[in-house]
Amino acid sequence: MQHFDFIVCGSGPAGQKAAIQAAKLGKKVAIVDKKKDIGGICLHTGTIPSKTLREIVLYLSGYNQRGFYGQSYRLKDDLTMNDLTQRLHTTLQREAEVILHQLHRNNVKVFDGLASFEDDKKIQVTDPKGKQIHLSADYFLIATGTHPHRPADYPFDDKQIIDSDSLLDLNHLPRSITVIGAGVIGVEYASIFSAMDVQVNLIDGRDQLLGFMDKELTDHLIHQLRDHGMTIRMGEQVASIEKQSDGSILTRLQSGKQLTTETVLVAAGRSGNTATLALENASVDVNKRQLIEVNDNYQSSQPHIYAAGDVIGFPSLASTAMEQGRQVACHAFGKTIANKMENFPFGIYSVPEMSMVGMTEEQLTRDKIPYEIGIARLRETARGQIMGLEHGMLKLIFSLDTQQLLGVHIIGEGATELVHIGQAALVLNGGLNYFLENIFNYPTLAEAYKIAALDAWNRIN
Repeated sequence: MQHFDFIVCGSGPAGQKAAIQAAKLGKKVAIVDKKKDIGGICLHTGTIPSKTLREIVLYLSGYNQRGFYGQSYRLKDDLTMNDLTQRLHTTLQREAEVILHQLHRNNVKVFDGLASFEDDKKIQVTDPKGKQIHLSADYFLIATGTHPHRPADYPFDDKQIIDSDSLLDLNHLPRSITVIGAGVIGVEYASIFSAMDVQVNLIDGRDQLLGFMDKELTDHLIHQLRDHGMTIRMGEQVASIEKQSDGSILTRLQSGKQLTTETVLVAAGRSGNTATLALENASVDVNKRQLIEVNDNYQSSQPHIYAAGDVIGFPSLASTAMEQGRQVACHAFGKTIANKMENFPFGIYSVPEMSMVGMTEEQLTRDKIPYEIGIARLRETARGQIMGLEHGMLKLIFSLDTQQLLGVHIIGEGATELVHIGQAALVLNGGLNYFLENIFNYPTLAEAYKIAALDAWNRIN
């Protein structure tokens, strides 16, 4: 039996940062994960693969240059899955090497295998060859991530009826696809396929696309996706998915509509990777989606067993998971830090990408907070003209009473980078005058902040 101060189950963003933080506090730390999965879901099937595919698609399809050269412009005709996966595998391998190097450099012991609790202080680790070792610790962190939820009545075959994990194993690029679920994952992959000129149907039972985002931005996104030929059906429930004799897939909707495509991608939410952990032996509670419920300090029903990252649910972002992991290590070993998980940005890596931080117009209207907005179109900036941007906007929301910044909402290329300027102003209680008086590099897309601020000033005065 080897004993550690801190054992982390899972090596995704939360697990990595927690282990390294604990090691920097002088603790004896171990991470347990299968070596082939180092980096977690984020690296192998989630954040990194989808964003890498997006960049490859935008480059090879010539999508971002069509403002100059027309909608028929292509850098490479007849894109194949091999074109997309070559760079992906290289990226994943390099990232895994970086993560392992960071863990070893910080003296974090890495155990290759699958962990399961024997009791609340001990775990058993089974390596790929079936050999078992036993470890104990004062504190544990469960950061095992999630996997795609598979509705029982959908006939998955991982070839034509797939989820976001098996999508990465497709051996050819489909000519048409139906995406069921218009959450973040569904919207991202639907727009990526559409950018490759695949015929896409996007289906969701909810009335609004990405309901947590600003509605003006999502309306803008829907317009662009439809303009590119995508069919979007909101407020529609799937009745059945059936394989046809000609090899196609028929998706029947409860409204009576029928959609026939080559492939169906199901993005119906995610469930926690907790089934193999034997959490019942440690008296740790999970909900019906196998997610672990935690308090404000990320402690489970066992105070010395923490959980962080996607396995605890919302917001399920790699960025917030990293901070959660760091906070877990600090709390476990008595280092006091500010527990401020607020004013973090959301990034949607669709085509075009979207990002936001702060409050939306819908929230402010609901809470009866008076506000005014300022809008800049990215094509209004010199850099936007140089880049050939035809679409995209930045919206700033200011308090009508104090002129303090309340929200930042961006759609267009570079949105997930640009949002951090607004985030800094928001966190530091900046207001309209900051953007009016600040000097931005010229030409840059960041200049849109000043344009939007001037627009807000004109509306207020």
